[in-house]
Amino acid sequence: MVEEVRNDAVINSQAAEDWLLQVQEYAPIALRKAREVKVFPEQLQAVSKTLDEAIELAEMCVKGKYEGKLRMQSDLDSLSCKFDLNLRDCGLLIKSGVLGDVTFPLAASNSSTDSESATHSSIKELLARLQIGHLEAKHKAIDSLVEILQEDEKNVLAVLGRSNIAALVQLLTATSPRIREKTVTVICSLAESGSCEDWLVSEGVLPPLIRLVESSSAVGKEKSTISLQRLSMSTETARSIVGHGGVGPLIDICQTGDSVSQAAAACTLKNISAVPEVQQTLAEEGIISVMINLLDHGILLGSKEYAAECLQNLTSTDDNLRKCVVSEGGIQSLLTYLDGPLPQESAVGALRNLVCSVSEDILVSHGVLPILVHVLKSGSPGAQQAAASAVCQLCSSSEMKKMIGEAGCITLLVNMLEAKSNSNREVAAQALSSLMSLSQNCKEVKRIGKSVPNLVQLLDPNPQNTAKKYAVTCLNLLSSSKKCKKLMISYGAIGYLKKLTEMDIPGVKKLLERMERGKFRVLMNLV
Repeated sequence: MVEEVRNDAVINSQAAEDWLLQVQEYAPIALRKAREVKVFPEQLQAVSKTLDEAIELAEMCVKGKYEGKLRMQSDLDSLSCKFDLNLRDCGLLIKSGVLGDVTFPLAASNSSTDSESATHSSIKELLARLQIGHLEAKHKAIDSLVEILQEDEKNVLAVLGRSNIAALVQLLTATSPRIREKTVTVICSLAESGSCEDWLVSEGVLPPLIRLVESSSAVGKEKSTISLQRLSMSTETARSIVGHGGVGPLIDICQTGDSVSQAAAACTLKNISAVPEVQQTLAEEGIISVMINLLDHGILLGSKEYAAECLQNLTSTDDNLRKCVVSEGGIQSLLTYLDGPLPQESAVGALRNLVCSVSEDILVSHGVLPILVHVLKSGSPGAQQAAASAVCQLCSSSEMKKMIGEAGCITLLVNMLEAKSNSNREVAAQALSSLMSLSQNCKEVKRIGKSVPNLVQLLDPNPQNTAKKYAVTCLNLLSSSKKCKKLMISYGAIGYLKKLTEMDIPGVKKLLERMERGKFRVLMNLV
């Protein structure tokens, strides 16, 4: 056994001498080759430097000049780490395919395919430089990448890999403010491209972006906020932004940022506000007063639109949040915002959500009825639908129905019965059916020539026509008029109603009986 141990020691000693001789032989060759390389010379120089250190340590061991075992162990550990780093960097170059590519000047390419291949090769090399080498080399690489993204985003995205995303995310926390700013510019372009959001989020981009929103240059804040705006379109990412403490910094940008940053922050918060389970957190951070202030004083029109949509989201289901918006003066701000040439759907939607949380007297004193009339006249189809829905909400008393009718809503709602959208036709018919329960409003509908034709058309039994039940209610209220009844018959109401008798729609049979009696009397008069 002792003899075997001695033999192993001799073999190991011989092996060590062989390795040292091999290292001494390879090191000069590596250094000479490194001087000839044009691509990634710094990497080969790093490898050569590590080999030089290995040779120096080997010579110290041979001459017995090392300063104790602990010092030698420390030097060997350091050398081992450098070899690991060299191997990692070399492995990256091999894995990325950079070493297998040959970069030619684009002007020398013989075809579009050659040109594209050369471009991809150059971009791969550039992306690889982000992950190896010293800080200044990475700085130059990020500068070049910013330029290429502006001119040729398509080719960058074509060769971009997850490891490149990870390297960029790491650079967001670099010690150099310049590198952080340039890196977030690249991240912003990638986020806006819509092709790698999942990679960005999974590689941990949210925390550094939020920190940059908190404390960075004006450009850094703008680019990081725009990045969060794009990423927050995902519900899961919106939740994560809240979880990483992003709400406070975004609210600060809404109050202090420049116009672009303010709009991006408002849009991000709007996206987050669509997630019901975080709405209370947003309220606790003070988002309601900030959004109302944006509605009043936002720099860009987009900021105001996002603020209105945010308020609409917050007031969609939570009664406590509705009360908070009302107490902060939200109704007056919404009405002021809507009193413009192009009233926006989101603001009308927020107003609709709030009308049931305020007394009729306050609503009337604030001037809500003229604004609804304005929206029904000038708003987009979506805004008109929200306004008609608000009218439905307001029809809670005879006095309010009377004021709505006198404000001029009825003619506009009758016009809406001709809308292309089924949902618009339905809500208009619903609002009319509520208003017409007051005889004064019913008479107003009778006076409008196209009321009956429009309502009869809504008796269509097609399942997609969801307005028919409200049309039946309106026509029943009009059927006491002989003139209206004749018009209903002439426009084919009986045929529609016979088909509707097979459906469980209240008032159909009653209306059909009246139509048939009226038809019989018309025939008798003819005889």
